[in-house]
Amino acid sequence: MNKYTLTGKEALGIEFGSTRIKAVLVDENNNPIASGGHTWENRLENGVWTYHIDDVWSGLQDAYSKLNDEVKDKFGSYIKNLSSIGFSAMMHGYLPFDENGNQLAEFRTWRNTITGDAASKLTALFNFNIPQRWSIAHIYQAVLNGEEHVKNIAFFTTLAGYVHWQLSGEKVLGIGEASGMFPIDSDINDYDKAMLNKFNELDEIKALPWNINDILPRVLLAGEPAGRLSEKGAALLDQSGNLKAGILMCPPEGDAGTGMVATNAVSQRTGNVSAGTSIFSMVVLEKQLSRVYEEIDMVTTPTGKPVAMVHCNNCCTDLDYWVNLFAQFSEASGGTLTKPQIYDLLYNEALKGDADCGGIVSYNYFSGEPVSHMDDGRPLFARTPNCSFNLANFFRAQIFSTMATLKIGMEILENEAVKIDCLTGHGGLFKTPIVGQRLMAGAMNSPVSVMETAGEGGAWGIAVLANYTAGNFGLSLEDYLNEKVFSKYKSTTVEPDAADVEGFEKYMKLYKAGLSVEKAACDNI
Repeated sequence: MNKYTLTGKEALGIEFGSTRIKAVLVDENNNPIASGGHTWENRLENGVWTYHIDDVWSGLQDAYSKLNDEVKDKFGSYIKNLSSIGFSAMMHGYLPFDENGNQLAEFRTWRNTITGDAASKLTALFNFNIPQRWSIAHIYQAVLNGEEHVKNIAFFTTLAGYVHWQLSGEKVLGIGEASGMFPIDSDINDYDKAMLNKFNELDEIKALPWNINDILPRVLLAGEPAGRLSEKGAALLDQSGNLKAGILMCPPEGDAGTGMVATNAVSQRTGNVSAGTSIFSMVVLEKQLSRVYEEIDMVTTPTGKPVAMVHCNNCCTDLDYWVNLFAQFSEASGGTLTKPQIYDLLYNEALKGDADCGGIVSYNYFSGEPVSHMDDGRPLFARTPNCSFNLANFFRAQIFSTMATLKIGMEILENEAVKIDCLTGHGGLFKTPIVGQRLMAGAMNSPVSVMETAGEGGAWGIAVLANYTAGNFGLSLEDYLNEKVFSKYKSTTVEPDAADVEGFEKYMKLYKAGLSVEKAACDNI
């Protein structure tokens, strides 16, 4: 049995990712001591990407149960008390409720590109980019669609906000998560009042019985208490009945905010790239951008600092399908390679390919990509007749496809002379040592670091925020992360290789030229 003894001062972080719900338990020094997970998947139903609410609770309970079993195996007893709990999830989306807490429409996730009319009108109204996946775009699109349920809305929130509300009774969000619902004014660390007023003055909104100010969650900063685990919440979370009610809860945050925390990228001139089902970069700005860009989302750190976010809906899904194909071939041929071994083999093979992939291009679009102005997606692989077609170039092109749309957005920040000292990578793309890191450094023409904590991801990040809330440290979040968390962890940094930079630029010329082919595929297949 492990020598560690549970003290009740541990913190719990749980994050609802696109394909996995992960729970991480940390000690009071933020060291991970146990984890549990649950695999789930979104569904495309009636043209809407969604998760069923029953799956939210069954998945949460399964992840917590597996964590709790590991705790019992390691330390001799189940979890009974904690210093704090934090919840995080995929940002954005739409979860509306009536005054009795009844869900009024299916959960519409970040992955949807069904709010183009609303997003365009709000961007013009606010002179501020409103992406299609933002919650305010979803609710306004529902209004424009004349959907019956909108007149009954008493509250709407995100997935993280919903889970937190059900477990604590508090209708709140951390400011980073809130910044994906409605624009934030970083001078007051709250929703932008002028934009709220403009929204309320829309004829379609004035005709409804609610005011936007009254149905949004309340905004909290990192470190502020966000309620306590209720009796109902404890029973929902821990079906074994061991967990006590009354545990402090930190503000629920989005996966962007927890990614910033998990990579120590909350200070100005820092940035991170999260690469999993989706891929997005977060760059903490020294000053606001010169104008509105529809490809760039303006969100905030968990303490309210302005952040330029380039969010792309598609990253590793198509690449994973190709890996599965090679795994099936290996099995059919009598091979004994495991799935992780096949991933590592193919990733390392990509380093042997031509810098520009030799005339091969791949589009990983399972869904639309607003950054490249695509309303829909079709995974597409293309090559020139005289290309250098081999395994190394093929898989290098798959990895490049995960980064290509991100590069389109990051070029805007380059043209704005945004300074980035270093990008920190985390997520599945960086699991194989060096490969994703090196190719990302070449693609972004920036040093890329990966920390030894990267494997813990956002669930660890929200656990750190939970500890920060419980600790009363008297430190800013930036100082807390630097002094109390990351001073003990190592990181590796890869500088961009000149050949990789040049090769990716050549690849991007072919990629951009072929976007019309991707559009034609969407229109005809």
